[in-house]
Amino acid sequence: MRIATWNVNSITARLPRLLAWLETTGTDVLCIQEAKCSKEQFPFDELRELGYEAAVNATGRWNGVAVLSKVGLADVVEGLPGDPTYDGVAEPRAVSATCGPVRVWSVYVPNGREVEHPHYAYKLQWFEALKAAVAGDAAGDRPFAVLGDYNVAPTDDDVYDTAAFEGATHVTPAERAALADLRGAGLTDVVPRPLKYDHPFTYWDYRQLCFPKNRGMRIDLVYGNEPFAKAVSDAYVDREQRKGKGASDHAPVVVDLDV
Repeated sequence: MRIATWNVNSITARLPRLLAWLETTGTDVLCIQEAKCSKEQFPFDELRELGYEAAVNATGRWNGVAVLSKVGLADVVEGLPGDPTYDGVAEPRAVSATCGPVRVWSVYVPNGREVEHPHYAYKLQWFEALKAAVAGDAAGDRPFAVLGDYNVAPTDDDVYDTAAFEGATHVTPAERAALADLRGAGLTDVVPRPLKYDHPFTYWDYRQLCFPKNRGMRIDLVYGNEPFAKAVSDAYVDREQRKGKGASDHAPVVVDLDV
């Protein structure tokens, strides 16, 4: 079984590339972030033609998450129980579903913007709500994973230059502690390092030739419980999808399971 996560940075802009990727990779389940569309605008029909059902939590031009599955889609939950709000709005950042033998969450953790910004406090609150939401499944016997754009680099090795991020979000002790707390609920990072290259980054800014210079970050993660982690047979970052015109600024992270 092949499961992946991909921040597509607008499913409308990336749809031809996404459909081609799904056709050629044999992906069974894909967790999507930054759909950047309403649920009414989501390309259900195009995906259905490839055999995918979709569970979607999306409300407009910002954020938006989805789970695509060729192996069944059940017990869908949109959002987190007790979802924190920002400016009075519960943003569409999480959706979960059972896909065949596996249950997954697709999550798009708030960016945080700046350490002193209210969005940073919202980010930490959101992590607390996520931990509470997944704790039961994480401790269960069914393979379970939380996949998505966490907007946190777990360690200094997950950024191209620590000096470039001094005083910035994504690398602060509080954010990394929130990740550690999430792992403490019974989850582990199932993508090993190094992979086929020293720095398996998943995100590269569009500006300043960051991708050609490999000035990236590893912020797209797959955190699985023990049954999920034991089933992993391979994992990789598909850097090819960050190349070329019209690419997202994130690359897919792919995990193969023997289940």
